[in-house]
Amino acid sequence: MEGLSMESLYRHVGTEEQVYGVRRLILDEGNARGAAVYQVSTAGGLDFDVLPDSGLDVGRLRWRGVNVNYMTKNGYDAPSRFLPVPDNFDHTFPGGMMYTCGLLSVGPQCRDEEGDGEFHPLHGRYHGQSARGLSASAEGGVIRVSGTVRETEQWRHNLSLKRVITAPAWGSELLVEDEVTNLTPQPVEYALLYHCNFGWPLLDADATLELPEDRKVTPRSPWAEAGLADQCRCTAPIDGEEERVYFNEVRPAGEDPRARLINRRLGIGAELSWSLDTLPILSQWKCMRSGEYVLALEPSTCYTMGRLEERRHGSMRTLAPFASVRTRVRLRFFDPED
Repeated sequence: MEGLSMESLYRHVGTEEQVYGVRRLILDEGNARGAAVYQVSTAGGLDFDVLPDSGLDVGRLRWRGVNVNYMTKNGYDAPSRFLPVPDNFDHTFPGGMMYTCGLLSVGPQCRDEEGDGEFHPLHGRYHGQSARGLSASAEGGVIRVSGTVRETEQWRHNLSLKRVITAPAWGSELLVEDEVTNLTPQPVEYALLYHCNFGWPLLDADATLELPEDRKVTPRSPWAEAGLADQCRCTAPIDGEEERVYFNEVRPAGEDPRARLINRRLGIGAELSWSLDTLPILSQWKCMRSGEYVLALEPSTCYTMGRLEERRHGSMRTLAPFASVRTRVRLRFFDPED
């Protein structure tokens, strides 16, 4: 949708909230009671939730009224229900459009027996942290939500993630830009993964996945390897189907790589692009199981093996004292016939 000048816009409407904007709500029932939500709407048909009490992650997302993301049986949770203890992840994981994993570990829960002995829950502690320094605005043709998430422990790490989410008021895309800083005089190993979860009805047997051609693919298991020829093929839900995970190492091509999930029957395409220099691995979670029907594309600093195995593999990254690293992930939605 083409934008209007300020003068033209206010000749047509009394407030921009008629066509785009952001508002803050508090959920008041169920397991999510008390959690805050920023609801963002653009004039280009994009509607999505930003969750300040869950690391400023992106929850439900719709384009032109059609759901794009996957949600688990759990749905939204208040942060008080997030417990970083063994075997609790599956009780609270909500899915959503973007679930951030880290900042010290991604992948299976583990105890860092070769490091400080600390326990790291599945996919880390980040999503259970509430953001501070929050700001939300719809000005100058851009909708913006920002804040800072801290992951800390006395005597050990002190990591800060500053997040800015922007969406063109007249467009159909959103950009997540993060800056992670080590606020200690010691080097810190870190891990960061953006778990972008696509679900029905965008995901169905009519959908096709397009990944960068120049890439190295490593299946995580023999079951995944057996399905490698169908890595980009989507099926209808299958009762009892096991998940498959693939690690894609995309070779640099001078610009941010892109992956697309397209459903021509619905007339919807979703495009994911990311900063390859700071997120060199694209993990793919393909689960065609009935009731757990999801395709996730996950730009990451490493593989999803957990902190201990990542270090053994040589894929953990280190932030020098007081150093920072910047990442970006963009989601764009389009009509594949245009």
